[in-house]
Amino acid sequence: MKQRLHKILASAGIASLRKSEQMITEGRIKVNGNTSNIGDFADPDTDDIVADGNQVSVEQKRYILLNKPTGYVTTVTDPHDRPTVMDLVDVRERIYPIGRLDVDTEGLLLLTNDGDFSQKMAHPSFEIEKTYLAELSNTLTEESQVILERGIMLEDGPTAPAKIKIVSNRRRKVEITIHEGRNRIVRRMFESIESPVIRLRRVKFGTVVLGDLPKRGVRELSGREVASLMDLAIESKRVAKPVTPWKKPVEETRNDRRLAFQANRPTRRTGSEDRRATFDSGDSRRPGSKSKRRPGSRRGGASSGRSFQRSGR
Repeated sequence: MKQRLHKILASAGIASLRKSEQMITEGRIKVNGNTSNIGDFADPDTDDIVADGNQVSVEQKRYILLNKPTGYVTTVTDPHDRPTVMDLVDVRERIYPIGRLDVDTEGLLLLTNDGDFSQKMAHPSFEIEKTYLAELSNTLTEESQVILERGIMLEDGPTAPAKIKIVSNRRRKVEITIHEGRNRIVRRMFESIESPVIRLRRVKFGTVVLGDLPKRGVRELSGREVASLMDLAIESKRVAKPVTPWKKPVEETRNDRRLAFQANRPTRRTGSEDRRATFDSGDSRRPGSKSKRRPGSRRGGASSGRSFQRSGR
């Protein structure tokens, strides 16, 4: 079956998708003796694909479970030369981790060279549940448990409701099940309720459990396990409700308050100019006429004087 050429190269372990496109652009890939171009299709079963003079063959799909210890970063390479999880897995195919576990988090980690499988396992829209065993520095109160089960607000948005199972009598060892994959989300959730995590281990991914696999241990997933994970992803996608992306509220600035004040400020009533008097105030009996006061006299002098005399009696 024909596929895009850069996907074939990535599946064969030649390079990543982006690097494969770069190799095609540089003219380093030939299909049936012809230099390929970006956007070309090929059939890995029938076409002769050559990369830098070497024959390209599609790799066997690999699905690997690793019990990751602490101290290893979940990347293929690390710019700071820290040990990565790839140092613990020795396979011929070019595999890569699905999602991430923090450097100080241990437990179940999946690796594969199947891009479709990886996308379904890692993308948040499929809502694959992951279960962690957390040891806490403080007791998890019943009130805090309710908060986690309802969802809690973090600095990058609210969390989805978590499933909590108390493991120890002192309520300092709990299992938490979530389907989100944000950076250090489990640790941040417990920190927000003032119960920091001392040790964190992932023990379940979808339908696959870590079991008694020792630290640094590696095993292949069975065909049944792979199929159950794919079925779970399809079912989760079918029943999942669309989620509106959360946006951090924008803080109101001084200029925003000024504009809001101007917009809500009372305005002068319509027609107020028309109701204004158009005649001279000197003679209210004849609108529009001019005042005929004598020079040096004060307005209303006589009447005011009479008022003064009456008040003096």
